[in-house]
Amino acid sequence: MAQLQPGMARIRVKDLRLRTFIGINEDEIVNKQDVLINLTVLYPALEAVRDNDIEHALNYRTITKAVIQHVEGNRFALLERLTQEILDLVMQNTAVRYAEVEVDKPHALRFAESVSITLAGSR
Repeated sequence: MAQLQPGMARIRVKDLRLRTFIGINEDEIVNKQDVLINLTVLYPALEAVRDNDIEHALNYRTITKAVIQHVEGNRFALLERLTQEILDLVMQNTAVRYAEVEVDKPHALRFAESVSITLAGSR
């Protein structure tokens, strides 16, 4: 995870539970499954702090709505692809300096709570 520098804000969206088609097995192709998404986003927040104005802040609601629409409206063979597409979506916002996306697929393995993939991007 990127180091938090003065003037930067870290936003975390924790445990966003969505349903989508994820996987390559027949039952995964025909049945939606839960995925658990965690986002970490760093952006410069000096103006937002100073002005107390949403126009200068990163709107996490807008980002989250875009993620929900994308995940629930598409199909994914691989967890890696789903994670990368979410990261790309978050990084479209030019205010984002660093983003990290972790996607868990609950009960993907018989004896494990979940399997997850984490990807990060920065500018």
